[in-house]
Amino acid sequence: MTPVELSRTVLHAVRRAVDAGELRVAVPERAVVTVPGPGGCGDYATNIALQLARPSGQTPRRVAEILMPRLADAEGIGEVVVTGPGFINISLRGGAPAALVGEILRRGVRYGRADEGSAGGARLRCPREVRALVVADAAARLLRAQGATVRIVCDGRPEDAWGAVLGVPADVEAYDGTRGPGGPVRDAVVRPVPAPADPVPLGRDAGRWALLYPAAHDRPRIDGEHLVQREGNPLFRVRYAHARTRALVRNAADLGFASEAGDVAGAPGSRELLAVLADHPRVLGAAARDRAPDRLARHLVAVADAVLPYLPAVLPRGGEKPSAAHRARLALAEAAGTVLAGGLSLLGIDAPDHL
Repeated sequence: MTPVELSRTVLHAVRRAVDAGELRVAVPERAVVTVPGPGGCGDYATNIALQLARPSGQTPRRVAEILMPRLADAEGIGEVVVTGPGFINISLRGGAPAALVGEILRRGVRYGRADEGSAGGARLRCPREVRALVVADAAARLLRAQGATVRIVCDGRPEDAWGAVLGVPADVEAYDGTRGPGGPVRDAVVRPVPAPADPVPLGRDAGRWALLYPAAHDRPRIDGEHLVQREGNPLFRVRYAHARTRALVRNAADLGFASEAGDVAGAPGSRELLAVLADHPRVLGAAARDRAPDRLARHLVAVADAVLPYLPAVLPRGGEKPSAAHRARLALAEAAGTVLAGGLSLLGIDAPDHL
């Protein structure tokens, strides 16, 4: 069972409790499922009981107790334990980490994205300003990844260099004063703090990152620091982490083995890495909903910071022969690289295999 499937299982348990009259709440659209935090146990945890406590008029612990038997009866779930004020910890049958890694490798860069045409229509309106247009373009990519159809309208014609260098789409329309379509966004205005300088000299990748990484209310920094190849540059860390995962796949091939999703228990840093990978679909959904590509950018930095300490444990050392553990560790590293590449593509930034 993957995190997405488990999220649906949690929502199904809530619906059953509502239908039985044990909970009187509106069933939420999504249940957040993550790797358990400190004090937790099992493969995954959800805070759905804390989320429903106030609207139901019950304590989080009582809500969790209502949901426990319904979750325990679900196919693929081995054990359900409540910890803390009401966190529901779930152990799966068959190895949850392997299922997560397998799903990422199967879906590739589409991991975390929704089906096309499943989220209605959207129209993004922005002023004629370079950062606004780049943010609108990234927000449109995120919304399309969640199944929306999106148009971008601008208060003036973009400069040619914004398209040629920064990748602002050529089909941006002139705003005609009419209302946009219905759906999750209606005439959403994208108006971040303007860029204080021209980002075009930075080139496409560094220029877009400089405009997208800060939150919309923050003033972006437009300087050569985005181009330097050192750990203090977040863009470099993300792209370097991706390139390292690709290098490991090539090195493993030279040693005669390939990745295979499996048990990574005991590998240093694997738990932290699995947590951020499992959270990727939620981040994509929230970034699209709030038209906030900076959330995705910061998430990619978190993935990079989790995968880099993990990588030294992937390949055999010395005279050690490749084993099932090495194949499983390689699969987790490859999955992390896939998430980094997919996330960068949604920001309109290249993810090179060599850096």
